Amino acid sequence: MSQPVSGRLPDFPWDKLTTYARTARAHADGVCDLSVGTPVDATPAVVQDALRAAADSPGYPTTIGLEATRQAAIDWLARRHGVSGLGLDGVLPVTGSKELIGSMALHLGIGAGDLVGYPALAYPTYEVGAALAGADSLATDSLTAFGPRTPRLLWLNSPANPSGRVLPPNHLRKVVDWCRERGTILVSDECYIECAWEGEAPLSILDPQVNGGSLDGILAVHSLSKRSNLAGYRCAFVAGDPTLVGELLAVRKNLGLQMPGPQQRAMIAALEDDVHVEEQRTRYAARRALLKDALEGAGFRIDHSEASLYLWATRGEDCWTTVGDLAERGILVAPGEFYGAAGREHVRVAFTATDERVAAAVARLEG
Repeated sequence: MSQPVSGRLPDFPWDKLTTYARTARAHADGVCDLSVGTPVDATPAVVQDALRAAADSPGYPTTIGLEATRQAAIDWLARRHGVSGLGLDGVLPVTGSKELIGSMALHLGIGAGDLVGYPALAYPTYEVGAALAGADSLATDSLTAFGPRTPRLLWLNSPANPSGRVLPPNHLRKVVDWCRERGTILVSDECYIECAWEGEAPLSILDPQVNGGSLDGILAVHSLSKRSNLAGYRCAFVAGDPTLVGELLAVRKNLGLQMPGPQQRAMIAALEDDVHVEEQRTRYAARRALLKDALEGAGFRIDHSEASLYLWATRGEDCWTTVGDLAERGILVAPGEFYGAAGREHVRVAFTATDERVAAAVARLEG
């Protein structure tokens, strides 16, 4: 009997946090849950209005999505991120970026005997996607670590989860060139690209400054969950090389994977409106500043964290020791070990909690 699919997958990391979560929730003033980067602020009114207006949607949507949805993505990438040369055949709306990331290798025909690379500190779904496809995987930030073996697929994540690191343009260009020389598909997860706080603004892999004006062999994944408080809507898209997008489209058609019509209309409204993005940025910037000061005052060092919705914090001890100490104070954070061996002395602190819960966490750190 063959091994069940679930047996090929790594353990779900969040199951390991259960005991610490129970401790934190027992705090007399309630838990300050800073472990998951889930939005808590209201979905923008302009998006809710668009969803309501599109509620009468009796027919099946198409896998390729509405032309208006794809055009809104193209216009947003051009307006906000300097992307040019992208056509309607180079964009595909999807139901949540995690689903796309987890299925990407499988849907691109990658399997046993192939290699998938992803960052040394990484969102676990890159590894899960490789395992689901039956491929080998390697977590590394060094291109030389692959040795004589050429990866079929290489993931980038900038700004990064969990560390908030932004890859500089010269590094992005180097990786693009390296992948093209070897025929490696390069996919950049850019879900936090509009959540930058310090230093150089992050660039998309689709920016001509990075790719030399060609989209050959590259894809970028974008999500509206973080920038627009749309995690519950599952609105995302992939864009880039039309040939690769076409391969994904062909597989997804056969599987019946389609973004619902009302969500597509909501996505258009969100992509066309920049006002709510700036309003949310202001909220997050204030929460970030409060938590950063409090953590540093409590003896933590903050590494990277120039972007994303997290502070990558360390006291130079095992991450589970830190998690346990903070849980006793009613503060729940994510252990860096969840994101790879390189994170064993760090914790990831999300600043997506409400103002009131952030203030409570700050008071406990200062107490």
